[in-house]
Amino acid sequence: MREIPLSSCERDFILKTIAEKQRLDGRQPYDYRKMKISFGLDRGCSQVEIGDTRCLAQVSGEITAPKQTRPTDGILFTNVELSPMACPSFEPGRLSDFGVELNRLLERCLKESRCIDTESLCIVAGEKVWTIRVDVHVLNHEGNLLDCVSVAAITALAHFRRPDVTVNGDEVTVHPVEEKNPVPLSVLHMPLTVTFGFFEQGRYLLVDPLRKEELVMDGQMVIGMNKHREICTLQMTGDMLLLKDQVLRCSNIAVVKVTEITELIQKALKSDAAKRSTGDKVGFTELYEAVKITSNAKEEEDVDISDVKDAAMEVVRQGKELTKEDAKLNQKTAVKVVAPGTGQIGEGGPNSWLLDEDLEKDLEQEEAILQKKGDNSATKSIPIAPAGGDMDDDSEEEPVVLNNEDLYVQRREMKIETPDESSVKKTSQGAKATSPAPKAKKKKKRKS
Repeated sequence: MREIPLSSCERDFILKTIAEKQRLDGRQPYDYRKMKISFGLDRGCSQVEIGDTRCLAQVSGEITAPKQTRPTDGILFTNVELSPMACPSFEPGRLSDFGVELNRLLERCLKESRCIDTESLCIVAGEKVWTIRVDVHVLNHEGNLLDCVSVAAITALAHFRRPDVTVNGDEVTVHPVEEKNPVPLSVLHMPLTVTFGFFEQGRYLLVDPLRKEELVMDGQMVIGMNKHREICTLQMTGDMLLLKDQVLRCSNIAVVKVTEITELIQKALKSDAAKRSTGDKVGFTELYEAVKITSNAKEEEDVDISDVKDAAMEVVRQGKELTKEDAKLNQKTAVKVVAPGTGQIGEGGPNSWLLDEDLEKDLEQEEAILQKKGDNSATKSIPIAPAGGDMDDDSEEEPVVLNNEDLYVQRREMKIETPDESSVKKTSQGAKATSPAPKAKKKKKRKS
C-alpha cells in the first residue's frame, strides 16, 4: 500500500506553523519527544518509545565459524524488520528502499564505529567465535524511526548477557546460567543517531521530526555520535544545500541530545540490574498496571437504631405525598374529549379547531324539539324535498326516508340548517325541506 500523501491544506498548515517556530505537538524546534526505555524478562530484550514511535529489539548469540579475513574477530549482525502493523505503507516479506536505507545506517552506526569489542567474542581463533545478532522490530511508525531503532539496538546490546565458555584443549564447554553467571558484551561506547529535518531550503531546522513533518520536509541530515563528541556516521538526503555553519550547528545540538539519551540508557540499565539483584518483578508486564478490585475492612461498632421507626414513618409519609402529587398531575394531564374527533390534554380553554358552533347549536335544539314531541324512536322517517323547490303532488320522485342517525351525519357533513323557534329567519328552502309530510298524506288519499 502506498503512502497516503498530505492534502494541500495540511501541507500549507504544517509549513506555516514551522515558519512561526511552532510544531504540531507543541514542542520547540530543538526538543525531543518523551522517551521511554523498558526491558523484557529475558536478557537482551528492550523496548524504546519516542512519542508514539515504538521499536522492540532482541539480541541473540550463537557459536559459528569466523570470517576468513578476520579469524580472531566475532561477528555482529543487524536487521530491521518493517511490518504493515507499524505502517500500512510497509509491505510484508519485501524490503523497501526505506528499509534498505535504515538497515545500512544502523550497520554503519554500530559495526563501523566498532562500539562492540569483536575480539572478545573469539573462542578459538580461526574455528569458533560468537555471532551476535540484533533484530529490531518496528511496532509503530510515527516519525524519526532511525533514532528509535538505534537507541533500541544499543540498549539491547548493553543489556545482553552471553553464556560463559571454557576451553580445555580442543574441547569447548558452554556453561548454562545455573552453573556460571553469563558474561556481558564489551561495549566500548554508545553511538546514537540524531535526525534533523530541513524546510524551505534549510531555512528552518527541526529535531526529531514527526511523520507528517517528514512528508513535507525538503531533506534531512543524520548524525551518528557518542557522548565523547566522536562522529560515527553522517548522511544527508534531499534536494537542498547546506552551509558549513548549519552543519556545525547541527553537530553541537547532536552532542547535547546524545549525552542526554546516553544518561537515560545508563539509568534504565542500572534500575533493571537493581531489580534483578533484589528479586523484584521485571518484564514488560510490569509496565502496565492491572485493574485491581480492593475492599476496605472496618471493625464492628455499635449503631444507634432508636430513631429508626420515626425515620421509617417519615419516609412513608413523604411517599404518600408524592403519590398524591402524582395523582393530581395525572388528572391534569388526562385526555378530555371535547367533541367527536377532538381531544384536550392538560389545562387550558376548549379547543375549537374544526368545530362549527352554529351546527352544534342547531343539533342540540333539534334534539330538544324531538324530546318535547315524545318521539323516542331511533328510526323516525323524515322526508326531504328535492333541492330547489316544493314537493308537488304530480312529482314522480319518491320521498327519501332517513333515520335520526343518518340525518345527524348528513347535517354535519352538508351543514343543513334545522328550523326551530330561534331560526325563524332561515331560508325558504330549509323550511320546505323539513315540512313535506302533509302533502304526502294528500297524495295517498287520491290513490284510495
